[in-house]
Amino acid sequence: MTVGWQPSCPLEHLRIRAQMLAAIRRFFDARDVLEVETPLLCRATGTDPQLDFFSSQFNIPPNQQTLFLQTSPEFAMKRLLAAGSGSIYQICKAFRNGEAGRHHNPEFTILEWYRVAYSMGQLMTEVADLLQQLLQPFLPVLPIIRVSYQQFFQESTGLDPLHFSVDDYRTYAVSNALAEAVDLCGEDHALWLDFIFSHRVQLAMRRNTIYLLHAYPAIQSSLARLNVDDPRISERFEVFINGVELGNGFFELADPREQEARFDKEIAYRLNHDLPAVSKDEAFLDALKFGLPDCSGVAVGLDRLLMIATGSAAIGDVLAFPVHHA
Repeated sequence: MTVGWQPSCPLEHLRIRAQMLAAIRRFFDARDVLEVETPLLCRATGTDPQLDFFSSQFNIPPNQQTLFLQTSPEFAMKRLLAAGSGSIYQICKAFRNGEAGRHHNPEFTILEWYRVAYSMGQLMTEVADLLQQLLQPFLPVLPIIRVSYQQFFQESTGLDPLHFSVDDYRTYAVSNALAEAVDLCGEDHALWLDFIFSHRVQLAMRRNTIYLLHAYPAIQSSLARLNVDDPRISERFEVFINGVELGNGFFELADPREQEARFDKEIAYRLNHDLPAVSKDEAFLDALKFGLPDCSGVAVGLDRLLMIATGSAAIGDVLAFPVHHA
């Protein structure tokens, strides 16, 4: 039990964190991937309606400027990629407002990296290799399951995520003690997928197994390319262990017109749902216009990975001073 000024987590967990960070740097150094830093305070933030943000006022008389704590370093890192950096990675803090709970702290640590000329499949393999190495001191070698989102969703629920019938989804919800979803999700396909995935699909995952779910529905992927053979799905994947989402990756969208159109759609959604207004990141769009190399990228939550490595039940068990404790 901690009191007053003491850290929330055991000191041994801080040592394990330091060992994990050192192992990550060795992993990427051996692969000639450059470590970079980008600003935590940014002039623009993402448009994703699912994410809320922190903002701050930067005062230089006579002007005042709103800056945002990054929800992800993605846009800045892609500007480096467009400038010719080659493959890069970053270990940094990210911030998301309104997120707190067993797996959430509003300030958290992520590892984000981009591999130039890598397909999504190649990056998925690298993610699994890294996770195996980082977890090897704590867990036995974990089996890996690669499966499409559609297949796993359908096997877990009987619903096809690419063919939306609101009546079928409502019937499923009522029959599976999820009746609150009927009012929460309405006729929004993406909301239904998120709700059922978190309440049923993730629970169907085997323990001590690395799941690599790929080919997500296009309606859930703002920053990924669409599949050239089936535009209903995108080149997106997520990685899970013990039903916990650890990472989110894409074969990155490089078309500036398509990206701007998606931003506009999300901004309109925010406006129609009374969410905080945001502006498009024009510097990021300019970088795409200059030219983003073909690449795949992923972000992995290191605090959640530490939870799995240490067998911790809550994110506060691997943070020195989580918000609820600080």
